[in-house]
Amino acid sequence: MEVFSSVQGEGPDVGASTLFVRLGGCDLRCRWCDSSETWRPGTQCRLEDARGSGHFTSIPSPLGVDRVLLAARRLEAGAHCFASLTGGEPLLQPAACVALAEGLRAMGPRIHLETHGLHAAALAQVLPHLDVVSMDWKLTSDVRRASDPARGRVEPFHDAHSRFLELAREASRVIVKLVITPSTRDDEVEEAVTRVAALHPGACLVLQPVTPCGGVKGRPTAERMLALERQAALQLPWVRVIPQTHPVYGVR
Repeated sequence: MEVFSSVQGEGPDVGASTLFVRLGGCDLRCRWCDSSETWRPGTQCRLEDARGSGHFTSIPSPLGVDRVLLAARRLEAGAHCFASLTGGEPLLQPAACVALAEGLRAMGPRIHLETHGLHAAALAQVLPHLDVVSMDWKLTSDVRRASDPARGRVEPFHDAHSRFLELAREASRVIVKLVITPSTRDDEVEEAVTRVAALHPGACLVLQPVTPCGGVKGRPTAERMLALERQAALQLPWVRVIPQTHPVYGVR
């Protein structure tokens, strides 16, 4: 859906030069999603014309891997710290992720996967080609599956995330992100942190205060974020509170 050059806007690598390859299609519905147009594959792909220009040309989608890699080469992929496979949910297309990761890595950048962290079988195919796995740990206070009913309780994501993290910990680096909203419950955060600590204590846990978007209109308070950080730090050595920075410079 997009190929463009920018800098990483969230997580511990914030500010690092990054080439983004955004794939379409997602099987979750996050209330705060800032790219809901990627929930379904689109008919157009936006390619940035030159590195950092902010000017795009739209061409019919889907694109073949070779065409994506050509666009990446024109944006000087090798001059970036990272190439990020993002979405949508990239692991809905594992074969494409493998081909893209191989081609992009050959140009020089480290390969960063941004994923909702639920498809362990797909990760197994892609993992040998990755340098960083950045997974969300979704909380049912604000996230549903596309197949879930619009209202009522839904099945938690904890077990699927645990299976995913068991595999992801073989990567060189793992980042686990929890998006915190005013609706986030303490019990679901505690459950996620406890599981991360048991499965991969070397992972970086990012507590990300939500950027108001979609169905989420407010932010958690500073007091709440600091309290969650203190609790998480009792179990994990590498905990960070990091808001999204890319809205500051106009990138989604």
